Amino acid sequence: MTLLESLSARALAAPQSGIVELVNYARGREGLIPLWAGEGDLPSPAFINKATKDSLDAGETFYTWQRGLPELRQALSRYYQRHFSVSLPMEHFFATSSGMHAINLCVQALTAPGDEIIYLTPSWPNIVAAIGVASAKAVPVAVDFVDGGWSLDVGKIAAAITPRTRALFINTPSNPTGWTATHEDLEAILALARQHGLWIIADEIYALYYYDGERAPSFLDVATPEDRILYANSFSKNWSMTGWRVGWIVAPPAIGQVLENLIQYSSSGLTPFMQRGAIAALDHGDDFLRSNIERARTSRDLLCDALIATNRVQTRKPDGAIYAFLKVDGIDDPRAGAFDIVDKTLVGLAPGTAFGPGGGAFLRACFLRDPKQIEEAAGRLAAYIARL
Repeated sequence: MTLLESLSARALAAPQSGIVELVNYARGREGLIPLWAGEGDLPSPAFINKATKDSLDAGETFYTWQRGLPELRQALSRYYQRHFSVSLPMEHFFATSSGMHAINLCVQALTAPGDEIIYLTPSWPNIVAAIGVASAKAVPVAVDFVDGGWSLDVGKIAAAITPRTRALFINTPSNPTGWTATHEDLEAILALARQHGLWIIADEIYALYYYDGERAPSFLDVATPEDRILYANSFSKNWSMTGWRVGWIVAPPAIGQVLENLIQYSSSGLTPFMQRGAIAALDHGDDFLRSNIERARTSRDLLCDALIATNRVQTRKPDGAIYAFLKVDGIDDPRAGAFDIVDKTLVGLAPGTAFGPGGGAFLRACFLRDPKQIEEAAGRLAAYIARL
């Protein structure tokens, strides 16, 4: 038996990231415009860094609260009051070591081996892998692509529910499509969850990256305290903190001890000095966040307008999130196309094959970057498409 063969089946089944494959291929090339990953080009702002440095200088380098510093959980409560108009005491909040950690904890809390979680596809690939590593089964439900836009038939979710279904994973606004649930969509999904006694894992990381109002519709707008909903979130996108690996969960206090236990046995708590930076982001970062959103809006328009004008790209300006999901006439294999594009244009796009069923015909571009850089990338891509 080889070393690989001696590993667990679920570990061996964890797929290689189709995004990271391309990043590793072309990372560091001179003149590269990297639109493949879900992050912006701005570093974390100075006021967040200062709070972290001050904490380090003060010696906050010891074990800390498993659920997160009380000050952080209170800051999250204030954040939700400001942006979602809900009053949630600190007992609802749990600090995690990234948004990915938050999602993993939600999956672990809800599933046993063989249980099923329904998710909407095309989808961020990590959720499918997280479900698989937990020995559960990820069940895809396709969001429909019509005339360059995306829409959900909630009846497809109802049809996918089986006796093994434990939860619905709903990411809105969506990575990668930008599809954003309406209040009516959320009410219909919640009604299904109530009818079948299911949990909802709500990935609302991009809730404030919404281009038709102050924020996207949220399950918080339609849920009651009795509903079975876990909200997974991250500091990464809002405050340019992707490298920090800091996230949180919003959950009913009744399951708080279970989540605390899972945190204890997976990370033993989030680093305290990073929590001080997170507090600064929540309490003093609204202006930075608003500027990031406006930057994304400007760059979205530049990229989409230029590519739609080629008459060779099927897409619409997304309602939310920070991605354009592009179907390019003449590119039949987006994985091969992504490698060719980065070789010939030095623009890094993520292949749609990385995003599961329904994504295979597309390329994803993250537009949360300097508008001048996005304008340059759009010009390079438009010239490439014209040569196809």
